[in-house]
Amino acid sequence: MAAQGAGSGPAPRDEDFGADELALRRMMRQAVQEIEPSERSLDHLRQAVPARRARKRQAVVGLAAAALFIGTAVPALVHVTNARGEADDRPAIAGSSQESQGGSGKSKGAEGAAKDPGKRPDKSKSKDKKDKKGKKEGKGKDGSGGGGTGSPDPATSEAATSPACSAAQLAATGGAGTGDGKSPVYGSFRVSNISDSSCTVESAGAVAVTAQGAADPARVTVVDHTAGDAASELPDPSTEASPLVLRPGSAYEVRFAWVPSDSCPTDGGGGEPTPDPTPSEGGGGATGSPDSGTPEGTEPQLVRSDGGVKDGSVVVSLTAEAGAPSAGTTVANACAGTVYRTGILPAS
Repeated sequence: MAAQGAGSGPAPRDEDFGADELALRRMMRQAVQEIEPSERSLDHLRQAVPARRARKRQAVVGLAAAALFIGTAVPALVHVTNARGEADDRPAIAGSSQESQGGSGKSKGAEGAAKDPGKRPDKSKSKDKKDKKGKKEGKGKDGSGGGGTGSPDPATSEAATSPACSAAQLAATGGAGTGDGKSPVYGSFRVSNISDSSCTVESAGAVAVTAQGAADPARVTVVDHTAGDAASELPDPSTEASPLVLRPGSAYEVRFAWVPSDSCPTDGGGGEPTPDPTPSEGGGGATGSPDSGTPEGTEPQLVRSDGGVKDGSVVVSLTAEAGAPSAGTTVANACAGTVYRTGILPAS
């Protein structure tokens, strides 16, 4: 007779078992009847069971977190990879062309927006705006004549590759107008590339002044030309170019203006000149005559015999590069004033 489960009926009795089963039961009881639990067994069970349950919970939570991380990281990685591939393969004009075709009304940008609505639409819109702006201005993002498909600007490319000009490559000449000691005098320097290769000029060079004769070195200065200063005939500073690529045989200019602040001093001496000629009274006592060359009705003007204006001048020089020969020009009748100079001006 088979034994019944616990709780399903009365406990089995010895009479319900055969002789062999009864013998086996007696042997098992005798084997374990002397076994007794230790004094701390109950405490150990009270601590071990909750700890085991906590470890199981931690393992389950860790597995769930790992599964969640893998489930979110893999789609994000695939999405980023696809976005990079689209940005490299699709031309800059693709966004606007897909919008203008209008067939199915759905593009890669729309699909990307559905996958990642927080980022894709903003990037595609900003990219389309930049492309349209580049078309209106006639330039692409790389400075070329089209939306990323035209050739780069030759001047920009040459400026990036041409080395800086050396002293041996540049030669300068200069000249200036004449002045009366009261009005501004304008002049210029021309710096040419005398070599057989292009080079880049980043600085117009150093302008210096040297006082000669009666000129006062302490009252002669050099300043940069600015809009609205006393040198009104110099070009506007906005026309200056720096850096500038000089091809073989080409040149740039540096213009200057001498604006006097005071006239040259005079020699001290004897008699003073007479006042301006005055008409004679009544006209009958005129001393002038046609033969003498003196107008009628005037008296001859006396001039100082031992005095005059001292001779002073200023030499304006330009050194294009350190070590290069300097070019100079002299401004006569100059004793005190300011030299206004420009930067690099492309020569015609």
